[in-house]
Amino acid sequence: MRQTDEITTPRGPARVDTDLPDGRYSTLLVLGHGAGGDVTAPDLVAVRDAVVAAGVGVIRVTQPYRVAGRRAPAPAGHLDEAWTAVLAALRERHPGLACWVVGGRSSGARVACRTAGAVGAAGIVALAFPLHPPGRPERSRADELATGLPTLVVNGDRDPFGVPEPGPGVDVVVRPGERHDLRIDPAGTAAVVRGWLHDRGWTAA
Repeated sequence: MRQTDEITTPRGPARVDTDLPDGRYSTLLVLGHGAGGDVTAPDLVAVRDAVVAAGVGVIRVTQPYRVAGRRAPAPAGHLDEAWTAVLAALRERHPGLACWVVGGRSSGARVACRTAGAVGAAGIVALAFPLHPPGRPERSRADELATGLPTLVVNGDRDPFGVPEPGPGVDVVVRPGERHDLRIDPAGTAAVVRGWLHDRGWTAA
């Protein structure tokens, strides 16, 4: 089942694209987009296709600033507030699910990490996590990955935003030849995500 609608947040309406597998499912993966991008990014679409086929529901969330037509990202606090409101509404829509996994690409991955505890996530999928601004390794954001939850990071080895190191509960998969957009082999990136979810018992197939 595929559906698109909007959810009201304190920062304006967010758009949600819902894709559910046929039959019963017990896990939902909620994904956010990058700062200047949207939920049609190749890696997000490939992950959607792969994990829905594995019996996992996928919801891609477009932040209010993008729904309003702005490319410049909202402040981090505004992003987190809108995301948290969306997750609360989604839980009301999908009661009784055993497992909620949050994630996204780049800025969306950071939002998911910062709010994972507050929204009751079981795990995190971080695509192209921007470890630091390009050329500024001293401004590391590694602490955002230290959530205490099972976390998958998938980054390209040529990403100018850097590649995080593995840590307790944090699995890092480095994709050869990929840059920040992860555009070379989206299906390969999606297979990594599907396999990681499967290993934790969060897929139906």
